[in-house]
Amino acid sequence: MSNFTIPVGPLHVALEEPMYFRIDVEGETVSHVDIHAGHVHRGIEYLVTKRNVFQNVVLTERVCSLCSNSHPQAYAMAIEHIAGIVVPPRAQYLRAVADEVKRVASHLFNVAILAHLVGFDALFMHVMDVRERMQDVKESVFGNRMDIGANAIGGVRYDIDGAGIEYLTAQLDVIDAEVVEITELYRSNGSILGRTRGVGVLPHDAAVDCGVVGPVARASGIDGDIRVNAPYTAYDRLEVAVHTLPDGDVWSRAMVRLAEVRTAIDLIRQCLRGLPEGPTIESHVRPAIPAGEAVTRCEAPRGELIYYVRMGDSPKPERVKWRVPSFMNWDALRFMLHRAKIADIAIIVNSIDPCISCTER
Repeated sequence: MSNFTIPVGPLHVALEEPMYFRIDVEGETVSHVDIHAGHVHRGIEYLVTKRNVFQNVVLTERVCSLCSNSHPQAYAMAIEHIAGIVVPPRAQYLRAVADEVKRVASHLFNVAILAHLVGFDALFMHVMDVRERMQDVKESVFGNRMDIGANAIGGVRYDIDGAGIEYLTAQLDVIDAEVVEITELYRSNGSILGRTRGVGVLPHDAAVDCGVVGPVARASGIDGDIRVNAPYTAYDRLEVAVHTLPDGDVWSRAMVRLAEVRTAIDLIRQCLRGLPEGPTIESHVRPAIPAGEAVTRCEAPRGELIYYVRMGDSPKPERVKWRVPSFMNWDALRFMLHRAKIADIAIIVNSIDPCISCTER
């Protein structure tokens, strides 16, 4: 049996962003993996120190498109903690709505790409069509399909009236019914099962050792979700279901995401039913931000997102540092790809829902 090395990337089928994998194989089986990052550093951690606190809400939203609501939300929470700003109840619920809308779109995108990599393009187009309905919701409610600009220091920049609630509820009903059908396909279709069950396994112990987060962790039996363990915005007033599976394979990660799509839809419904009256922002006058530091975290679609912000005497932050979920999940690929087949590399890499924009900011 011949041994050789395969360069996968920096440009390859699983990712539109550059990441280099050095794969050592024995025949058709992976024996060793080296992961090399660093192709697209954009210097955003430097740029935030050159802009004032309020300009950085816009900048942090552009760290990543699929997590674009989570970054400014965690950043805003840190500034609010430093300045002692209390976010109005209505704004807290609206932040949760924006969070869950983005989660639905992000998870559907990932499971759609899985179908494409398997070769089931009819299912890929079906899932993307359902996701397109949520994209239309974002455009209708927030005015944009990707960077929705929902968050502001002290609250949110949007509101929903009665007609908006009626529209959003109707769209959620359609999406929910479609996701039930899609979930059954992923649960029973032979093409999906044959390429994903028992493939890219991350055992529970390895998941703990790697410190993986989000759906990757929950698919390996780790029962953890920041919305439950450390509630923020309105999550302490909502019933959040945490979905786990024990097998830790590609199929389990896809099924956890599909289950979380339905939970996100339910959370949006809860928010709309319990949406309190009142203002959507503490004050329309920009407050002075004192010196101080804070650490905040939220549950981005890919898992726990942590922000550290330090303010000095300047209106510009002295330091902003974030730890993104993909950073923790990358290392787990060494376990998932070990003894895997060459043909499964793209499927396994996609299963962690990697974000290089987040990792290499």
